[in-house]
Amino acid sequence: MRSPRPDLSAVQWRKSSYSNSDGGNCVEVADGHPTLVPVRDSKNPHHPALIFEAPAWAAFLVEVKAGRIGNR
Repeated sequence: MRSPRPDLSAVQWRKSSYSNSDGGNCVEVADGHPTLVPVRDSKNPHHPALIFEAPAWAAFLVEVKAGRIGNR
């Protein structure tokens, strides 16, 4: 059974520091959910956000910062 999607109507979105500065490929993240990390495409803010469990998102960030995931 699926868990209900969190209410994201009042969250504050912030643009990732790893997003392109030219306006493309921008990822926004919403803070404030202790166990979940909502992520969306800033070019399509009205589309549904992707929801990651916090440990999975933290592991992803470790890999990005280590240079093992990213532009090649």
